Amino acid sequence: MPFYSTKTYGPERGLSCAYRQWDAGTDCQLLHGYALGFRFVFAAEQLDRRGWVVDFGDGGFGKIRRWLHKMFDHTLLVAVDDPARDVFESLAAAGLADLRTVPSTSCERLAQHVHDAAQEILHDATQGRCWLSLVECFEHSANSALFEAPDAVQRQTVADVLQAVLREMK
Repeated sequence: MPFYSTKTYGPERGLSCAYRQWDAGTDCQLLHGYALGFRFVFAAEQLDRRGWVVDFGDGGFGKIRRWLHKMFDHTLLVAVDDPARDVFESLAAAGLADLRTVPSTSCERLAQHVHDAAQEILHDATQGRCWLSLVECFEHSANSALFEAPDAVQRQTVADVLQAVLREMK
């Protein structure tokens, strides 16, 4: 059964970015900004030599932290399929925006995008010992979305089955 640890990287950390939901049909289709926040749930079957799931300093989460700031600190996010993408690219070319192209600008897809990037960083930092089970993306205190990694669900299911078999064997 895995161990879990969490890290919340809240909006007070300064991940201020702007984006829009171009297909929303509401005010959300207009460019607007948020100070994004993220909550991470890490998991590992084995703790490291210090008894940790993941190092929250430079040896682990610090690399994720740097990526978060590069991705979301004073940046403009544009969805890859935004029909006005060329306009935003022109702003970037004119030095008026620090543009990041993402698969989608929904909180759900941002949570998935952050998960995928952070999982790769985490895998390298821990040599595969731990994994990222879940990422929550906050637009503000009232809106958030979760992305739970499919392989994390599978790992938990396998662990639960193994625990049940071991109990039956006793």
